[in-house]
Amino acid sequence: MAYSPRPLPPRSLPVPATVSPALKEAIAQPLQGAMEAIKQVPAREDKQAWQDLINSYDQTSEVLFQQLRQQFPVTLTQERIAGVNVYRVTPPVISPTNGQRILVHLHGGGYALAGGELATGEAILAAHYGQIEVISIDYRRPPDYPFPAALDDALAVWRELVTIYEVSRMGLFGTSAGGGLLLALVCQLRQLNLPLPAAIAPLSPWVDLTKTGDTYFTNEYVDRTAISYGGLLAGLAQLYAGELPLNHPFISPLYNDLEGLPPTLLISGTRDLVLSDTARLQRKLRQNNGVVDLQLFEGLSHAEYLYQFDAPESAEVFGELSQFFNRHLQ
Repeated sequence: MAYSPRPLPPRSLPVPATVSPALKEAIAQPLQGAMEAIKQVPAREDKQAWQDLINSYDQTSEVLFQQLRQQFPVTLTQERIAGVNVYRVTPPVISPTNGQRILVHLHGGGYALAGGELATGEAILAAHYGQIEVISIDYRRPPDYPFPAALDDALAVWRELVTIYEVSRMGLFGTSAGGGLLLALVCQLRQLNLPLPAAIAPLSPWVDLTKTGDTYFTNEYVDRTAISYGGLLAGLAQLYAGELPLNHPFISPLYNDLEGLPPTLLISGTRDLVLSDTARLQRKLRQNNGVVDLQLFEGLSHAEYLYQFDAPESAEVFGELSQFFNRHLQ
């Protein structure tokens, strides 16, 4: 049975009084320029136009990345593992409990944006706050390498790492598309009877690339980072999926079998466009008897803790991540 949408009266959204001053300042910024930018998306077949768009986004990200590098002085070392480019992120101090542990990071960016060193921002924050070494996988990306290239790269690196580290001391984390890729990887590991990480943390995860969840509608233009599914997000989804359907269980792993997954940390915010992905994922994991820790933050848009890294909310997110892995890694 089809239901008619509920019309809403026009409204203005106030800056919440319940968040930190730094986050208030970010939320108060106008969206007009960003709203226009997300609508200008090339056709999936136009690889050069997509590459130009990706380069433009990456140039903007470079400024923020350099600010983060100055504030969080870690050592960043480029390596090859199983033929895949990775970055080893080493903080100045590794805590005694983390000497034998390693975190593996899968970056976000809609599967196409922010590759290379730009992909390591989240890994840098996790290494700093957790005092732990992180390996960030720089997987191949569209437009040249759609699905399953990213998953193949993640699988190849994981296969190699489990021959070096004790799997009971390994955690896997990633935000947005990184959270979706993480979940697809774990489902594939289980399907192949390969060792699973001791714990996983898909943060603000994009695990359903179709426009299905409630908050794709209720948080549209409320979220100041993802903003809207229409335009850029929809284009990135199609670019990654290529000729395959968006609900393919390894492209949108919310449609996969989620039984028997490791302990899981989920983090999102009340203004996150894809908050419904987190909510639906949490329910499906619980229905499969999964151990799930759900953390929600007031006022945060999609993955905003990565951009507003001066805000107390960002430090809290990575504090929660560190505590979670401390509880579950040997």
